[in-house]
Amino acid sequence: MDVVVAGAGPTGLTLACELALAGVEVTVVEQLTERIEQVKGGTLQARTSELLEMRGLLGPIEARQLEREKIGGHFAGLPVRLDATPWNTRHPYPVSVPQWVVEEELEAAAVTRGAHVLRGAPVTTVDQDEDGVTVTVGGRPLRARYLVACDGAHSTVRKLLDLPFPGRPGTFRAILADVRLSSVSAEVPRTIGDFGAMTHQGGGYWGMLMPVGEGKYRFTFGRDGVASEDEIQPALTAIYGEPTRLAEVISSSEFGDATRQLESYRHGRVFFAGDAAHIHPPFGGQGLNLGVQDAFNLGWKLAAALHGRVDLLDTYQAERHGPAARVLHHTAAQRVFALPGPSEDVIALRDIFTDLMRLPDTNRYLAGMMSGLDAPGRVPDLDLVTGDGPVHLSALLRTGRGLLLDFGSRDWPDGWADRVDVVRVKPDEEHDALLLRPDGQVCWSGVGDVTAALRTWFGDAV
Repeated sequence: MDVVVAGAGPTGLTLACELALAGVEVTVVEQLTERIEQVKGGTLQARTSELLEMRGLLGPIEARQLEREKIGGHFAGLPVRLDATPWNTRHPYPVSVPQWVVEEELEAAAVTRGAHVLRGAPVTTVDQDEDGVTVTVGGRPLRARYLVACDGAHSTVRKLLDLPFPGRPGTFRAILADVRLSSVSAEVPRTIGDFGAMTHQGGGYWGMLMPVGEGKYRFTFGRDGVASEDEIQPALTAIYGEPTRLAEVISSSEFGDATRQLESYRHGRVFFAGDAAHIHPPFGGQGLNLGVQDAFNLGWKLAAALHGRVDLLDTYQAERHGPAARVLHHTAAQRVFALPGPSEDVIALRDIFTDLMRLPDTNRYLAGMMSGLDAPGRVPDLDLVTGDGPVHLSALLRTGRGLLLDFGSRDWPDGWADRVDVVRVKPDEEHDALLLRPDGQVCWSGVGDVTAALRTWFGDAV
């Protein structure tokens, strides 16, 4: 076997999709026997949507999205909506969709491409040597060239390797519950709207009810100290009034605002991605997206190494550790603004920052940061015209291969046709040529030696 992926969440299943698309033998092992249909992680940010669209994975997920207002995002729930449209994207609004739906669609795609998913298969031992990794899964040894730990904040693989997870502990514990209500007050929202406007306080609690379809709500709440699952009805009453009554708790879990990150995402033949590599406060809907973007970065590089083309595996750490550190940094800043009961100084700071958010340049900066659209090397989903007619750039990246866009009629070096598609498109005023990696990132833009770029990112010519 080529790769074992521990964890069948969005990160692990995205990675399985990428590896299987590249012809890599991959098995995903998951300790749970069946998927938990809990709404947590219910937002796809714009850059994640762009990446999924490159592989034709976004449509089935969007078809199951929840109704919500067209809002470009928020920063710390402050009362100024973010506008992502200046970033030239086809997906300027977050997609609200339960995490289990994302997992269901990604798993179906991964299996269709040839990946295997084993459930009820907890990892109990990990042993690696120069040639590979042996993973004991549910008492059964699996041998692979590489192991990728996508097994969440409490990663078993991370613990088995006895790796430190530096950072700081959380300051609160709160509850996330999927519920049904037997009756509601006028204060209960009917659609998903502005995060700041949907968050309320009462009776010492803070909380937010969000309709998630089929008569269900996601209720997020906390209070001074540590909230518990026994407080769901008292919190509902305190925040939304006596008419709001609980009918059923479908599922619930705790969450906090701890901030931690592995110093290295690679340990020999074991890699870490998603929450197994980094955790942060849940402000701004960043976690699922950060993990999926990890997977898009790592997948094609693992495949290139396994196919003996080029070893880019150390660039995974170089390219993904920084973006996660940035999310840890800005979610820590959002915590100051978002936590209830702010001091007079924090209120004054909120007021000033809110005014700054109304400035177009500030709003654009924050929108790019929160959506991921300011990612280095990102190119918008261009409208192109080929010999076969109009096409979006994303459609040319479905295969997971490299892409050389020729906006003229140049001669290109031979030797990479097995891994890079050359497509001639109608000239425009902005571009001469673009070389894109399989993850959609530009790695050459017409200046300098294209042969050197091809060798760097795709290996030697054949």
